[in-house]
Amino acid sequence: MDSELIKTLLSLREAGEDAALATVIRVTGSTPRNAGAKMLVLKDGRVYGTIGGGCGEAEVKREALDVLNLKVSKKHRLDLTNDVAAGEGMVCGGTMEVFIDFLSCEDNESRLVLLAYLASLQKKEPLLLVTITDIDEGKKQLLGRKMAFLPADNEAGELGALEITEQARILAGQFRTAREPGLITLTAEATQNKIEKLELLFEQGIVTPQILILGGGHIAGPLVKMAAILGYNTTVVDDRPSFANMARFPEAGQVICTGFEYYLKTLETGDDTFIVIITRGHTHDLGCLREVINKPVAYIGMIGSRRKIMGVMTQLESEGISIERLKEVFAPIGLDIGAETPEEIALSILAEIVNVWREGKLIKNKFFKVKN
Repeated sequence: MDSELIKTLLSLREAGEDAALATVIRVTGSTPRNAGAKMLVLKDGRVYGTIGGGCGEAEVKREALDVLNLKVSKKHRLDLTNDVAAGEGMVCGGTMEVFIDFLSCEDNESRLVLLAYLASLQKKEPLLLVTITDIDEGKKQLLGRKMAFLPADNEAGELGALEITEQARILAGQFRTAREPGLITLTAEATQNKIEKLELLFEQGIVTPQILILGGGHIAGPLVKMAAILGYNTTVVDDRPSFANMARFPEAGQVICTGFEYYLKTLETGDDTFIVIITRGHTHDLGCLREVINKPVAYIGMIGSRRKIMGVMTQLESEGISIERLKEVFAPIGLDIGAETPEEIALSILAEIVNVWREGKLIKNKFFKVKN
């Protein structure tokens, strides 16, 4: 669950409005969205988010309005292979299981869980949200109960029964570092025969790419704008005041005017860090790559001609940087779409970043040849 959706939920509760949260929990075959996709539905028909659009989403919206009327959470199976889907030109051919969670504005316990979850999410801390998505008929009042596993072994909320909470604690470890939600069905034996049927959804805190753009030239402008549309956070660094200012990059999270290498020496990175090297010259590109090449990052891309890239790579190899690490650099940067304008180049860079982030099928163009 992302921070904007949680903020919306909390503001609705302050306004005294109930909501229904539809979450895709299981998919089979070809579907428009994967597990974890969410859509928030209100009584007046307003919708936030999407689970794929089309007739399938409309069907889930109707079910969500029913949940709001009955004030009871439920699961719904969406068949995208039926005639209605085919009639709209959809070619998914799969099924989606959706949990539609009734969120009462009077439920203070879940509000506290969401507040704790949001606080950790905003601090970019690792966290895990657990929701009961199925349970014995006689315990349906526990459907939708949530708890959050926070850093330093802290927790927020509980799942309504000690045996369920304990099972969630046992299972939490295997999902903390996963990139995708996990749905677990537990046996009666796991709950000491107190519960015959139990299903738990484990969802990681939504982490988005942190794009560090080294160089505030012509490509940086459209790159920041496009990244903002995708909800990615950007930081622009340049050593020229006329290029490094918020007026030039209003959509950026940060704009820093300082020397590239000075800034990079103390930079903390992680597996959500994407570094884009598009400075104004060979010397700066070389210095930037030298500083970040051995940092833990998801992606390093560097702009330049084949000749320039070869020169930078050869120089770093002579300084002792491993060939294996140099081969991980995306250079020349961006997917090969024949881009020419700054906007097209920015698009190719962002497409490459999305591909890496989503673990798509990507073939790198490497012009740095390993010496025999």
